[in-house]
Amino acid sequence: MKKYLAILLALVLVIGLAACGGTTATTTTDQQTTTTTTNNEPATTNTEPAAEGEPAAATEITLWTYPIGNWGNEEAVKALTDAFTAETGIKVTVEYLTYADGDDKVNTAITAKAAPDLIMEGPERLVANWGANGYMVDISDLFDDTDKAELNAAALAACFTDAGAAYEYPLVMTAHCMAINWTAFVEAGADQYVDRDSHTWTTQQYLDACAALYAYYGDTFSGIYCSGQGGDQGTRALVNNLYGGTFTTADHSAYTWDDPLNVKALKTIYDLQGVEYDPSINGGEEIANFYNGIFKMAYCWNIAQQLNPNSAGTGAGLTATGDEIVFMAFPADGDPALQGGIWGFGIFDNGDAARIEAAKQFIKYFCDSEHTADAVRTANYFAARSAAEGTDLSAIWADNEIMNEYTKLMPYLGDYYQVTKGWAQARTAWWNMLQQVGASDGSEEAIAAAVASFAAEANAAAQG
Repeated sequence: MKKYLAILLALVLVIGLAACGGTTATTTTDQQTTTTTTNNEPATTNTEPAAEGEPAAATEITLWTYPIGNWGNEEAVKALTDAFTAETGIKVTVEYLTYADGDDKVNTAITAKAAPDLIMEGPERLVANWGANGYMVDISDLFDDTDKAELNAAALAACFTDAGAAYEYPLVMTAHCMAINWTAFVEAGADQYVDRDSHTWTTQQYLDACAALYAYYGDTFSGIYCSGQGGDQGTRALVNNLYGGTFTTADHSAYTWDDPLNVKALKTIYDLQGVEYDPSINGGEEIANFYNGIFKMAYCWNIAQQLNPNSAGTGAGLTATGDEIVFMAFPADGDPALQGGIWGFGIFDNGDAARIEAAKQFIKYFCDSEHTADAVRTANYFAARSAAEGTDLSAIWADNEIMNEYTKLMPYLGDYYQVTKGWAQARTAWWNMLQQVGASDGSEEAIAAAVASFAAEANAAAQG
């Protein structure tokens, strides 16, 4: 009955599934709204004249953006693009995509040779998909040595191919994590196993906390959701971190989740009392269960949820009943490796040198100039670089207590393996595998067989 109630509640709650790898658009919330300053200098024709041998920039370009924080909010984006137009003379027409049908719209536009000049999203789309398929402009010329030194190493690497081409310029990033109901932990005596200051815990501390929660509540307090791919970065990170397993090879040429350490983790989870493999919910529905007090842990979490886990309830960092929410790194022996979100801009190759030049000016304006701070604040994530053209970005969220505290997780950002070939098929294989593991007899042999079968399916897609 609790499960049906939670699913119904999930339909009316605004969860922010985009940040959970979900399939619906992020909704802008009051907590996420930021003030964007504009540049009131008089308009000029272009920032600077084209160098000899370079094309002059076009005066109009198009941008399509997925709902990345307030980059999905028309009013917020208009303030930014108006300032850009005033300074450069380049008009920007913006179309706002959703995760429900955005990919279809882009693919249809590519087929019709009507792709936008610019697109804002992550490397799994811009680099591993459209870039790998020859639709994007190589923008490696936009990265000088200073840029490479200032940009986060993981974000920089994710935007380049092995051959040295760059199909995305990163603007912001975040680290996905998990969350605990701190009030419930205190009541169950499980808080002793949590380092609240560092937001970390060991594998054994996680197991001890689970034992304490089950002893106190005597019921399911956590679900390994697997009805689909929504929020799957959480289940992958939990499994990989428990015993140090990996998901892909370091060069992203193959999937390695048949690692015996991952089998051990899946078996450990299966045996935990109060933690259930649940094929009826996805990441967003797990968050709804957590927000409404049914679950005491959530594995689909990040800064968007911490800032506003509900649409009209108790506010940032609180459940529907006012319990305190504490974000946590995934349990690990040693430093955790958190799944990351990286978002930035890429340019579609429409064969128009002038529009490409204008699009490059747009990227440098928002990703590598004194205007970068405004672009980052609008995204409500963390800057992908430490500084931009002399502007220090390291303390950009110093005046926001939640954002500032969350920066403690950013050093744990792990490998961005979402650029591995066959990624879409691998994601499907992952949640299907979790369903099979949950439906098995829980023996190590059965779990290992399921893992091997679906890892092979993912690798077939990677080699195809």
